Amino acid sequence: MTNHKDNAPENRGKRALRGRAGRMEGGRGSGRTSKNAVRLWGRHAVEAALKNPLRSHRKLWATREGVASLDGELPADFPLEYAQGADLGRLVARDAPHQGLVLECEPLDDLFLEDVLSGDDEEDFARPLVVLDQVTDPHNLGAILRSAAAFNARAVITQDRHAPLESGVVAKSASGALEIVPWVRVVNLARALEDMAKAGYWRIGLAGDGALTLADALPAGRVALVLGAEGEGLRHNVSQHCDALAHLPISDAMESLNVSNAAAIALYAVAAR
Repeated sequence: MTNHKDNAPENRGKRALRGRAGRMEGGRGSGRTSKNAVRLWGRHAVEAALKNPLRSHRKLWATREGVASLDGELPADFPLEYAQGADLGRLVARDAPHQGLVLECEPLDDLFLEDVLSGDDEEDFARPLVVLDQVTDPHNLGAILRSAAAFNARAVITQDRHAPLESGVVAKSASGALEIVPWVRVVNLARALEDMAKAGYWRIGLAGDGALTLADALPAGRVALVLGAEGEGLRHNVSQHCDALAHLPISDAMESLNVSNAAAIALYAVAAR
């Protein structure tokens, strides 16, 4: 690999991509480095991070084709290192589809539930919350973030423990939504659900044995959708903090849905009510 500023003539004329730059360290993995930085890959994830003014960037490794695919121009002083695709493959998780782009940046700043629940804009409160109980697969979390962005959810809430960290796998699965949808991590999910109730949210837990269908359980006002891990479902204490338990009316030919698919259907139902 050789260091090179992004001054190639073929890349001029696009609008500037925002972001601050810094130093970084190398290494293979899921997208979390030894110095607590996050390594992102793939065009949508990298482009969204570059456009996010809340991101602090360290370095971009890229093929020339990867840089040309970006919707925007890097600042002249952005730390860019051109590389071959095989070299980029050594910087990310094995067989990760990097699409000629690998970006190392700082994790996003922590968000707090009180920030999401505060305010007086009723249009914001009309947007659903998505609460995940011990959903540990980063691919599922990323897919849920993507659906949350597509259906205009207000935030995704997970626990600090038993939930994925921010990573390249989450970002790639989210296809840019990691930079769009607020992701709040809480210590105690049951207490967070109590705070949501105080803020006027009707808390609907999705469960195969729920007495109501989701359509029947949906209120006209604020709603929080609560989904559990595949197989285990919602923990007892979490389901006890829901106002209703509802199921999706799927065929008897299939026992259950992947949690990310269930989240997408539930978010559509909220949007279409």
